[in-house]
Amino acid sequence: MVIRNRRTHRSERLRSVNAPITGTCEARFTAVREAFARNFAERGEVGAGLCVIVGGRVVVDLVGGWADEAGERPWRPDTLVNFYSVGKPLIALLALQFVDAGLIGLDDPIVSVWPEFGVGGKSGATVRQALCHRAGVPAIREPLTNRDLWDWERMAGALGATAAWWEPGTRHAYHTNTYGHLIGEVVRRVSGETCGARVRSLAGPLDADLWFGVPMTEQQRCADVIWVGTRSPEHIDFASMSGDELMTMLGYFNPSGYSSMGVVNTAAWRSAEIPSTNGHGTATGVARLYAALLEPGLLVSPELLAEATSPQSQGYCPVLGEEVTFGLGFKPTVPRRPFGPNPGSFGHFGTGGAVGFADPDAGIAFGYVMNHVIPRWQSSRNRALIDALYESL
Repeated sequence: MVIRNRRTHRSERLRSVNAPITGTCEARFTAVREAFARNFAERGEVGAGLCVIVGGRVVVDLVGGWADEAGERPWRPDTLVNFYSVGKPLIALLALQFVDAGLIGLDDPIVSVWPEFGVGGKSGATVRQALCHRAGVPAIREPLTNRDLWDWERMAGALGATAAWWEPGTRHAYHTNTYGHLIGEVVRRVSGETCGARVRSLAGPLDADLWFGVPMTEQQRCADVIWVGTRSPEHIDFASMSGDELMTMLGYFNPSGYSSMGVVNTAAWRSAEIPSTNGHGTATGVARLYAALLEPGLLVSPELLAEATSPQSQGYCPVLGEEVTFGLGFKPTVPRRPFGPNPGSFGHFGTGGAVGFADPDAGIAFGYVMNHVIPRWQSSRNRALIDALYESL
């Protein structure tokens, strides 16, 4: 056993040291390329992409490493990867566009477009509360299976039928996985389209390679996600839990694959629309989305974007175990987990370290995606990239 572990670690070191890195980087941002390379050599990166746009110009566009754990498929510019909660602002943006169009209001009750949602003490929950994690449904109470996970109407129906975990609007808790079905069903009820179709309509004109539900014809481009040190949901004793602990664990693991564990690299997972968790894309696609948000009125009105990226709910979150600030889908920068040094920055991190953000003060749009997931609140890899970027300005 000891010998096998040593060989595994040696193999991982060699894979990281020999990771191919390709792409472009302006000379001014050489420190960013160096930090990207050190992530492989020193921080265990397996495969990743990084794109930085400054003032509308691409200054860094790099890919490196491997799209598989064996180190046989090089990461390419069009490699797609699951970027987890980086997708939350994307699904929120779809709803915000309807707010801009006057099709729904931020303070309208969700039941105005989704009547079935009103059961279980949720009749007063508003679109704004849903967008900033105050709607009271971070977990589904009814036991579900992974077969349910692939069925949008089944998941949305079960969420709508769930009794609120608290009176909507009175507190917040991160809707880790249900966020996508919650906001996504509002989008579907307003537009009559799936959120996957709406994302393609939004991303296509931007030439942004972003997906909720990757078609089978595109799945050969997907990198394998590599999880380290995860807990098996099959061995969780929900019956022994109550209160916030039960809510949190059901939010992660009901259905058992809701957080992607055990299903992440399957065709079924990649094809499904689980917008809070299984968005796929490239770093360049993420950066192009945030660059478009820096263009006043291109995707959403400046007034609504300012509201969406400002603090809407602040306080302790039992799911994340931290004091947290939520905007409307976007997270404003905070000292604990900043998007660079400027106070107007906004974006969202994803499990394992992926991140997309915009900094209006510096004119920066940033996208970073990767496939080696080490579940933890902070990522030394994205921190090194962000620090190197701002040191280069």
